Amino acid sequence: MPDRRAGTRATPQAVGPPRRRMSRTQRAREQRRRRQHDRHRRVARGLGMTLIALVAIAGVFLGSKFWHSKGPVVDFTGDGGQQVLIEVHEGDFTTAVAETMLEAGVIANVKKFLSAAQGNPAIAAIQPGFYRLRTEIPAATAVQQLTDPQSRVGKLVIPEGRQLDDTTDMKTDRVTPGVFTLIAEASCLELNGDRTCLDAQDLRRAAETEPPEALSVPDWALGPVIQLGSDHRRIEGLITAGTWNVDPTASAPTVLSSLISQSTAQLDKSGLPDTAAQQGMTPYEMLVVASLVQREALPHDFAKVARVIDNRLGQPQRLEFDSTVNYPLDRQEVATTDADRAKVTPWNTYASDGLPATPICSPGMDALRAAEHPEPGDWLYFVTIDKDGTTLFTHNYQQHLTNIEMALDNGVLDSSR
Repeated sequence: MPDRRAGTRATPQAVGPPRRRMSRTQRAREQRRRRQHDRHRRVARGLGMTLIALVAIAGVFLGSKFWHSKGPVVDFTGDGGQQVLIEVHEGDFTTAVAETMLEAGVIANVKKFLSAAQGNPAIAAIQPGFYRLRTEIPAATAVQQLTDPQSRVGKLVIPEGRQLDDTTDMKTDRVTPGVFTLIAEASCLELNGDRTCLDAQDLRRAAETEPPEALSVPDWALGPVIQLGSDHRRIEGLITAGTWNVDPTASAPTVLSSLISQSTAQLDKSGLPDTAAQQGMTPYEMLVVASLVQREALPHDFAKVARVIDNRLGQPQRLEFDSTVNYPLDRQEVATTDADRAKVTPWNTYASDGLPATPICSPGMDALRAAEHPEPGDWLYFVTIDKDGTTLFTHNYQQHLTNIEMALDNGVLDSSR
């Protein structure tokens, strides 16, 4: 123990193992390690700050959207901007329509539109289809434009009994627009000063050249359609009579495909496949019968004519319907000529047994129901005897000849033909 009084100091004692002195190389390596560590810490700190900033920006963006949609209601002012096309789908409620308009830039807020539309019966009655509206318009103006009949475009009405091609009445020279022409007219759209329309020739060309599958031809019609080759009339009757929606911006093949698909859905919904099977027919054959019924009779006689068709096919006996002779002719008349009746075509039932190759028109639902449910009877013949549409049915051929004389006397039939 040292003597403190003597003023001497204690000698320092080393604790632990003796330290080795670093070489110059070791010191350089240690400095590099520390610099890398510091750099990694700075990068990590920078990434963390960037992530925080991104989260903050996202929060502001989402908060803004939430504020505008759920918070205080905003609305456009003024007369609006460019015209746009929106589609109201089957089953859309008012909220869904409003959301469609919001996405298209028509309105600024769904809630504001719903408030403006509340209690408006015209809004509740909006039909599926295409509507031309202006962007950036007040909600109240959007309600007015949407319910304006002039805003709806692409509405197609196909009357019962129309065929694909235009036809001309031989006596009056009156032209009846066919389905292709009606589709072309319905497709016309004027948007922001530009007018576009499909052409009937383009629709006819699509019917000739597009594969049946591309036109949405149903499975039960594929065989007859394929058999007719590239004849555009292979899709006759597959677009049924009724009110349809045409997308004015779509191509000819797309429009035909959509119309055939919608018509098929309606036919399936009516129970056509099941009813046809019950009567020993295919759905396509039933559709052909419905088209004959449509063209040969007035509605109150539909079911009787359907029975005549069924009875003749069961004999077997040729149908011999003038409507099937007229079908491929550009100029038509109720009473056909001997020369016309002698021409062999895929449709002429004077020259061939059984049903024509395709429907001869677009039948309506009443004609289809009559084809599915013929009225009981043994009739084989019928003729319209006056201009009021009175039609006489009989099983006896001699009686039928007598009825024809009545039609000749009343000027319904032309004896020279």
